[in-house]
Amino acid sequence: MENILEIRNLNLYFGEYQALFGVNLALKKGIMHALVGESGCGKTMTAMSVIRLLPKSASIKSGEIYFNKENLLDLKERQMRDLRGNKIALIPQDPMTSLNPLYTVGNQLVEAIRAHNKVSERQALRKAREVLDLVRIHDIDNKLNFYPHEFSGGMKQRIIIAMALACNAELIIADEPTTALDVTIQKQIMDLIDEIKRDFKTTVLLISHDLALVSNYADYVSVMYAGHIVEEAPAQIFFRKPMHPYSTALLNSLPGRNPNLKLKTIEGAPPSIRENIFGCKFHPRCSCFMQGVCDTKEPVLQEKEIYHYSACFAN
Repeated sequence: MENILEIRNLNLYFGEYQALFGVNLALKKGIMHALVGESGCGKTMTAMSVIRLLPKSASIKSGEIYFNKENLLDLKERQMRDLRGNKIALIPQDPMTSLNPLYTVGNQLVEAIRAHNKVSERQALRKAREVLDLVRIHDIDNKLNFYPHEFSGGMKQRIIIAMALACNAELIIADEPTTALDVTIQKQIMDLIDEIKRDFKTTVLLISHDLALVSNYADYVSVMYAGHIVEEAPAQIFFRKPMHPYSTALLNSLPGRNPNLKLKTIEGAPPSIRENIFGCKFHPRCSCFMQGVCDTKEPVLQEKEIYHYSACFAN
């Protein structure tokens, strides 16, 4: 299966401090690829690097990001604006950051459609109705005249998803898309994203720290720790047999994973980007730590079993 997105050896800095270390990530067309890890590990910075919406203090020092075989880091800002919201769409944690409170939802949908397609206002309005129906928003003619504050959090997320559908996005970046929603609405939103993936062959990069959610929806999983990808595998393999000690510790901290065992926490905390840790970044917290090895050499992500990659000296 062909890759739609390839991140190659991406190195990102905040001033003099490095936040992403040689990140490599490949997404195949029509799959949901989850990027997981604790808060602050670099998941969102990796995703924002793809659409080049980074904080002013962040800079990509080296690396390549190919979308449909075109290096996004070579494009001018005008070319990136054509891609954002069109071929690549973002579903943010808080949809209020993407919806203008001063304009109706109908106006914003029509504007988004016309920005990327040469259609009349009437044609754009027809398309807006179609996509709102696809995301199961009822009483559409009335809802088009609503302002964002008149919708619930779950309904606002549906509108953001509708915008992605309206512009025929090939890649959807879903950055913790269910964080602010209750459990029932979380499932509805994730079911909707999964349905879009299947029906439209859309690729989804799911950024999450919720491994229970990821286990239900992802096709492929990459685990990130302190700016490094430490494990990659198809989801079924990953959840059945995690390989990296950090992945194992994350899964052991999930309620209900093993009813006969007490919940296990991971001792310590993820390092700050200001901390200079030699060797493996996880070794101060690792139960498999080998002195003289893990604290002196940096492990490389390698294929340890078929389709299963790990960056660890212990396996």
